[in-house]
Amino acid sequence: MSVCGGRKRAPSGNLPGAYAQVNAEKTRGRRHVAGRPDEGAAPVRPYDGDSAWAQQLLDHLRPAGRDLDRLVAWLARSTRATVCLQDGHGRLLAGERLPLDAAVVADVVAGRVAAAALQDGVRQVRLVGIRHAGPGPAAGAVLAVARSAPFDRQTAEILSHTAGVLELLLRERELLASGRRLRRATSDLRLAILQLLMVEDTVSARRVAAGLWPGLLEQDTARVYVVETSATERDRLADTCVDATTGRALVVRCPAVDGHVIVVGPSAEVEERLRSIIAGRPGTFLGGSPRQRLALTATAYGQAVTALAVAHFRPERSAVYAARTRPAQLMDPAGLHAWASRVLRPLDRLPHHVRAELLATTGLGLEFTAVSAAKVLGVSRNTVRARMDRVAALLGADLSRLAVRAVAHVALNTEAAHGPYDPGGPAARAADRDGLTHLLGTHALRSWGEGLLGRLDEEGRDLRGTLRAWIAADAHAERAARALGVHAQTVREHVRAAEPVLERRLTAGGTDLYETVLAHLAVGELSVPDLGTTNREEPDSPVHG
Repeated sequence: MSVCGGRKRAPSGNLPGAYAQVNAEKTRGRRHVAGRPDEGAAPVRPYDGDSAWAQQLLDHLRPAGRDLDRLVAWLARSTRATVCLQDGHGRLLAGERLPLDAAVVADVVAGRVAAAALQDGVRQVRLVGIRHAGPGPAAGAVLAVARSAPFDRQTAEILSHTAGVLELLLRERELLASGRRLRRATSDLRLAILQLLMVEDTVSARRVAAGLWPGLLEQDTARVYVVETSATERDRLADTCVDATTGRALVVRCPAVDGHVIVVGPSAEVEERLRSIIAGRPGTFLGGSPRQRLALTATAYGQAVTALAVAHFRPERSAVYAARTRPAQLMDPAGLHAWASRVLRPLDRLPHHVRAELLATTGLGLEFTAVSAAKVLGVSRNTVRARMDRVAALLGADLSRLAVRAVAHVALNTEAAHGPYDPGGPAARAADRDGLTHLLGTHALRSWGEGLLGRLDEEGRDLRGTLRAWIAADAHAERAARALGVHAQTVREHVRAAEPVLERRLTAGGTDLYETVLAHLAVGELSVPDLGTTNREEPDSPVHG
């Protein structure tokens, strides 16, 4: 058996990536090898025969024709040969697998020879190394062509030019793959920054963001937006948001909801650009939060999701959370702050970072499901449930009860919005004696609650009664149906019918549902739960029952 090799030269001729062949030789045992990578070479004069194949080869460089399988199949037909294209690790890229001399293939892959010719008496085999990525002489792929007839000049020329085209296609494919990896890495980095903000680690979030988006998180405040579209359109929408905000916002594909894109934007210009995006996209909705401190990103995210639900009922398909009165705004600020501090006091003995992590996780777990909160935070759902169970034990709260969750949600949001409570001063000490029943019992709160629930009285069906029973049953349609003596499907239909009337999302839980619960508590249609009455002295001990 003899082996011949040729070194690739710089592109020449009329075809891109065409290579000339050299005849320098090197003998190794029974092999006859020609062409080391460091040797000179003289170009071969172009073949003057039929060149129709050249136009066919060029067609494979057109955007619609760039396909390895098609090109290798064309080469097999044109040379009446069996063709194999494999990568440097021996994985088949296109064509048919061929039995090849492993040592020669290794030489070609390593770049010790650029090309080789083998003859075993039955078939003629040509191997060409194709270096399409990375520095050095090593080949990223090997093209092998085997046929029974000898390789004439035209066949050799077709093979040489085809190798050049394959190099271009493989290089393009590698660039596209690198681009996808880069976009995926950038997307993962954006998500990591968001997750750091969600747990109030603004220092780390800024440090991570500074390398790629200098100045993005320099301000202490920002607004959070959630843009909703179909799952199939989400990636294109995210790319559009990235282009439109031009580095002025953190754009993240929501890990919890397939159709959501989360945008954290310090600049007011971000909202204008997002509104212009949804204006030209039917079926797209925008919800935004008011400006919040970066440490309150989790709170702002929940507010944006709440506003998104309202956006579904508006012709402009957008809404901002601050557009309507919130029950906390109607409570005495000092009394509310003192009450929240008293409720959360059992957590105060924990290390600061542990306390912050537990509160951030519980806040998201109350706003969304444990599974969704886990995806947003980048932890397992069991971790979310374990942290929430620990908080429930410390507070002496049964978070399986809807009214208790609503009250706990108020306490967590109050501390998040106002920071640590300062018990100094006579006004604060007086407020510290007020409980939630007193805070909810003001004329302003009763008027707000009656105004909200009174919308349901205008409906022909008893939506208000059904909703009250459903809340009392902790949002279980079957239990509410048994209490009302109706079918569970009737309960579900009434609750869904109440959503557009109240302009609040009820079946998905979260802030909208908790505000509706507070309205029932304020008007006295449901009793106010007593939160945190046990386990005061040992805040990290378990509570049973």
